[in-house]
Amino acid sequence: MKVIGVRFKSSGRIYYFDPLEFTFQEGDGVIVETARGQEYGEVAQIAMEVEETMIVSPLKPVVRPASDQDTSMREQNCAKEGDAFRVCQQKIEQHKLDMRLVSAEYSFNGSKLVFYFTADERVDFRDLVKDLASQFRTRIELRQIGVRDEAKMLGGLGSCGRVVCCKAFLDDFHPVSIKMAKEQNLSLSPTKISGLCGRLMCCLQYEQACYEEMRHKMPHVNRDIVTPDGIGFVVENNVITEKTRVRLNMPDGSIDVREYHYTLLAKPGEPLPVPPNPPAAAQTAPSVPNAPKPEREAAAAVAPAPNGAQGAAQPAQDRNPDRKRRRRGGRGKSGNRPNAGVAPAGGAPAQPVNNTNNANQTPRVEGQQQQQNRPPRPPQPQRPQQQGQPSGAPRPNGPRPNQPPRRDGDRPQPNQPTEQKPQ
Repeated sequence: MKVIGVRFKSSGRIYYFDPLEFTFQEGDGVIVETARGQEYGEVAQIAMEVEETMIVSPLKPVVRPASDQDTSMREQNCAKEGDAFRVCQQKIEQHKLDMRLVSAEYSFNGSKLVFYFTADERVDFRDLVKDLASQFRTRIELRQIGVRDEAKMLGGLGSCGRVVCCKAFLDDFHPVSIKMAKEQNLSLSPTKISGLCGRLMCCLQYEQACYEEMRHKMPHVNRDIVTPDGIGFVVENNVITEKTRVRLNMPDGSIDVREYHYTLLAKPGEPLPVPPNPPAAAQTAPSVPNAPKPEREAAAAVAPAPNGAQGAAQPAQDRNPDRKRRRRGGRGKSGNRPNAGVAPAGGAPAQPVNNTNNANQTPRVEGQQQQQNRPPRPPQPQRPQQQGQPSGAPRPNGPRPNQPPRRDGDRPQPNQPTEQKPQ
């Protein structure tokens, strides 16, 4: 079913009517039938389709679109409302009534004049109505409203420096309690949480749903909680930052108060949640094998020894001085020994090893690569020669000279001292 939304006052409640065959745009004037007779209103919502179950029957239709004559009549009524307000204010002072006049309003056709007022107690205004009826020669109606409705009609600036919400955009009032201020950790001073009307500010209700949701997610205050640093005691919850302050007993006996995000905490007996992965920008890129490293290539260049000797390899002149010196005998990142080119004493000179990491090297077999990276073995120390045996002669088989043959019975038994052979 198609309906349109009509508003009779600025920032007032929206009422719905059947547009019939008329087509309206937002802001157009319409004449509709209400419980107080025909009224002039403005279209706040254009025609839209809604289900019949959502409509409060009976749905009244639009009488007609507002003409220029209707608009001029509405302006004349607004001009007369100011005079009616001043006359009524004088009558109230004459009758000495404890009431505060808020506004005066004419109906569309001028058949009724409505006065809105506020009062702390019930007021007997029967004599006032008689005087007003004789003055304006029309039907008079007085309506007592609340302080919130008064602020909605008059408007004003709130403590935030903007127009009060009830005048700007609120269609209806929602209940606000002091419990909302307590849960949001606000000051309970009446001057700080009250609006122009003297009641609790309507904006306390805006964030209440968020606070209730976070209260169920975050741990309870004055309870034990498991943190990454151990078991602690919940001191305070901050809904804005979504962090919890926890008091911890340190191993040295001191007490420390730290803040944790509520997603990093767990109840006693439950495992700690896994922290989320760091962002992609913070993750280090995987190392690519055989990737060119300009700094290491310049620092690992080795120059040949003077006089054509290939023994001790010396670093080149263009070595990077900022590069940290490696430990002697340790392995670098490339897996090669930096001192592998030093020739051992008493042996054949070793070939100099170039530690440059070249990305264009051809792949080698694993066995060959390990054999190339392995340093040469130092020569074994020569044993003293026996008397009567020439140097370099092969050792004969059989028992050594000047030593008797050994029998099985001469083998040393376990746990028995053996004779040490002099070197």
